[in-house]
Amino acid sequence: MQVSHFLGSFTIPALYVFLLALVSCSSHGEDTASSNHKSIKENVHKLSPQMTSYIAIHGLLLWVSMGFLMPAGILFIRMANKEEGGRRVKVLFYLHAMLQILAVLLATIGAIMSIKNFENSFNNSHQRLGLALYGAIWMQALIGFFRPPRGNKRRSTWYLTHWILGTAVSLVGIINIYTGLNAYHKKTSRSTGIWTILFTAEVSFVAFFYLFQDKWEYIQKQGLILGNAPQPTPPSDQENATEQRDNQKVMLPEPCGKRNALRNLFD
Repeated sequence: MQVSHFLGSFTIPALYVFLLALVSCSSHGEDTASSNHKSIKENVHKLSPQMTSYIAIHGLLLWVSMGFLMPAGILFIRMANKEEGGRRVKVLFYLHAMLQILAVLLATIGAIMSIKNFENSFNNSHQRLGLALYGAIWMQALIGFFRPPRGNKRRSTWYLTHWILGTAVSLVGIINIYTGLNAYHKKTSRSTGIWTILFTAEVSFVAFFYLFQDKWEYIQKQGLILGNAPQPTPPSDQENATEQRDNQKVMLPEPCGKRNALRNLFD
């Protein structure tokens, strides 16, 4: 369990930062390559306003689902794992469950829109990753519902599987949002720079908050949060008098054992 806690504390935020850098470099490389060819507007297919709206709604649904609700649910369950018990643990657990269920429902609506309205040739990375994610999020939801009770032998295996799959779904979902923004730019020739910046800022904040809440208890123990450490109370006069009497009793000389033995022989 300590190994899982260590991996969860440092692996997920590190992967978030790595993926941000990777996607940014990839986008920069694609933009540089495209600048040497014809303008995007010459190659873009004419899209109706209704189709453009469908694409925007699809992207918004998946942004909220994969880019916000799922990471927020992970944060809540991490916070619950730090609690010893009580009502707060139940509240955080149910928040985790509700956010994940809502994320799955929104992603399913986005998938239905994609199947019904879009051309799904699966010849690009966005569609392929999306297809894999649709299956993975439902598998993760089913694994969450069939949770073994604590003390069961299968609990450790279930926990490891649920943690690995949930982390993978969240990370791949973030990658696919970036690829979706790039695909939207190619389809509509509209700039997605502001949306990329906003999403990057959101992911960075989630990663920072994940690390911060993970180290919050450690920060408190280090005394950086003023007012939490109990102040020592000075001893009262009665306690001082009692301590002095105890010290006097300790300092009283004890009779020598050899002298008492000689006295018993001659008496």
